Amino acid sequence: MTTGPDILCIGAMLWDVIGRAPRRMAPGADVPGRIRHIPGGVALNVAVALARWGLRPAVLSAVGRDPEGEALVAEAGRLGVITAHLARDTGLPTDTYMGIEDSEGLIAAIADVHSLEDAGTAILAPLDGALSGWTAPVVLDGNLTEDLLATIARDPRLARADLRVVPASPGKAERLEPLIAARRGCFYLNRLEAEILAGRACPDAATAAQAVVARGAARVLVTDGPRPAAEAMAGAPTLTLTPPAVTVARVTGAGDCFLAAHLAAELNHQPREEALRRAVEASAAHVSGKDVP
Repeated sequence: MTTGPDILCIGAMLWDVIGRAPRRMAPGADVPGRIRHIPGGVALNVAVALARWGLRPAVLSAVGRDPEGEALVAEAGRLGVITAHLARDTGLPTDTYMGIEDSEGLIAAIADVHSLEDAGTAILAPLDGALSGWTAPVVLDGNLTEDLLATIARDPRLARADLRVVPASPGKAERLEPLIAARRGCFYLNRLEAEILAGRACPDAATAAQAVVARGAARVLVTDGPRPAAEAMAGAPTLTLTPPAVTVARVTGAGDCFLAAHLAAELNHQPREEALRRAVEASAAHVSGKDVP
């Protein structure tokens, strides 16, 4: 039985520090709530979600040798993620994300991913060794620098890989332009991120997905909170599906659950409609506070 990975997740692996208030917050509010420290980063979140679907994901990222990094690697391994290919000896500290949420969703966040950005192409070194000749799916995280994403877009070591691309935040959506220009990858966006890449406002997810496809992307999935999600492809009908109504318990990581459920369904040879349904339902379940699957 093989023990190697069947999916690579390239990008941020860090600690999430999430503060959540049970009611709506105004700017400058100081309210009681809960603060949690949990493993996070887009690449790691997706990897953990994929492991829950029975897959064997490995993360390519930079994680320090500091106590925070040692604890993070141990917890990721416990959650089913392969950590043998991390860049650990960069001399850099482990990255951190801090988010504030209220009953309506995310209020504000700061991502300190300087170690990932400074490590650069060092995180890709395993593609010349244990992971050479990679042809399976690769999840790319928008926390990577634009230069590194551009390098990956034309990297011959990943020329046959099935790229799945997700921005880390709306502010980093423009980093994905090199992949759109290369006409590579399936993009997973929220409506604001899609509007940034489309260069215009869009009334709904379907319009936004079609607009990004018109820019050159081959395939785009767009979520829009409780409103219908959509998938657009060049030369194929656009699909839409309304998420089930749920009470919001958390929002951080919902997009990562969406991607993982969609990719797991496709690897199980499910049709487009069923893959979208599973992704929408998994994301809604995560938002409601349930573990998926």
